[in-house]
Amino acid sequence: MGSTLIHGATILSVDAGDRVFAGGFVAIRDGRISAVGPAAERPDPAGFDEVLDLTGHLVMPGLVNAHTHSAMVLFRGRSEGQSLLTMDGWYNSIREPELSLVASDIGPAVALSCAEMALSGTTTFCDQYFFAEEIAEAVKQSGLRAVIAYGIVQLGDAARGEEELARATHFLEKQRSADGRVIPWFGPHAPYVDNTEDLLRAEVEIARTHGAGLHMHMAAGPEDNEETLRRYGKTAAVALEATGFFSGRVHVAHCLDLSAEDIAVFARAPAASVAYCASAGLRSGRDGMCPAVDLRAAGVTVAIGTDNVAANNSYDMVSEMRVAGLVASHREGRAQPLSSRELIRMATIEGARALGLDHEIGSLEVGKSADIAAFDLCGPGYSETPDPETALIYSGSGRDLRHLWVAGEPLVRDRVLMRRPYANIRSAYSATYAEFWERVADARQSKEKEVA
Repeated sequence: MGSTLIHGATILSVDAGDRVFAGGFVAIRDGRISAVGPAAERPDPAGFDEVLDLTGHLVMPGLVNAHTHSAMVLFRGRSEGQSLLTMDGWYNSIREPELSLVASDIGPAVALSCAEMALSGTTTFCDQYFFAEEIAEAVKQSGLRAVIAYGIVQLGDAARGEEELARATHFLEKQRSADGRVIPWFGPHAPYVDNTEDLLRAEVEIARTHGAGLHMHMAAGPEDNEETLRRYGKTAAVALEATGFFSGRVHVAHCLDLSAEDIAVFARAPAASVAYCASAGLRSGRDGMCPAVDLRAAGVTVAIGTDNVAANNSYDMVSEMRVAGLVASHREGRAQPLSSRELIRMATIEGARALGLDHEIGSLEVGKSADIAAFDLCGPGYSETPDPETALIYSGSGRDLRHLWVAGEPLVRDRVLMRRPYANIRSAYSATYAEFWERVADARQSKEKEVA
């Protein structure tokens, strides 16, 4: 794969010591980080195939988007005035048109989502949706890294649950990316949707057999706890713990309504984590806010996610870090209970840890995969500062991304996608979008005629 030397930049290592190297360097050989450090230790540039002087840039681990639904870019702007964190809002604005989706819709939609993520600094994301095979293929073509959880929605239909379980199991068994960039998981949607104990127990057992994780929405709206309190007299987290759900790797999105007892469930689980999706929570109009500070204090891994772009409207993880920090300040009633440095860690190494990938990505350390983002801090809004993390989060944007590497491969160079032109991706998506919504309109018209 060759070798690259990046130098002159401010380097955020995000290692255990949170080392920052002003004017430092990162060396890449054969897709991995071979050295990182201060300018005084920079190796001879003559020994590299490519040398990049990134003075004025911030070089850091690629961002990890801990929760999204990449195919749902098709619904961007279609759920305004609806809370997607309630059963009613989700079903009426998303689930009904989803019934018109076909497999050929997925590739162009996911390709656009991957392009938007790459162009704003994300190298890895955690996805949960239907059509998991099609999502995996689109991710492979993009070059990004992804955990893809096969979305299971039962809606009280036992036969449907068994059918989806079989398909999800097949996905786990067959869908392994040769280069390790695609990792298959199970994705039971939420306790109030995927709500039979037998199905959940089966998912837990199969996931354990295949060494896969489980990715679920929890405590996003009142239905979760209302359903489990009605059935078991327990909140969703406590009820799921009793089924063995928390015995393996579990990554849960939202968690707006967690009690102290719920937080204790996460804390004592061997590998439980939370995806903190602050923008989606705010847009939902819910009173509840994810207790990220309390979760972290209890030792729970908390990562940052955007959720889908119908609920958020953006994949910009830099902006999402900003909102996550502001929401935490508001919830706790004090200034910056999550520092800029902590927010960076939550969007990199903690996201990697949540997905079981912290041995491979999430920090700039020798031996790790060269998943690297370089942000240009020379534009308007930036100025000299001793605090580069705060400069990026509270003054910057994902649109300041200049270069991006995954496993040493340059996916973005000078703000341009390298594998496939953005214009081609957008053109294919626009055609798919038009066809999909025409199909939805036809289905609605047919249904109205049947009712009449």
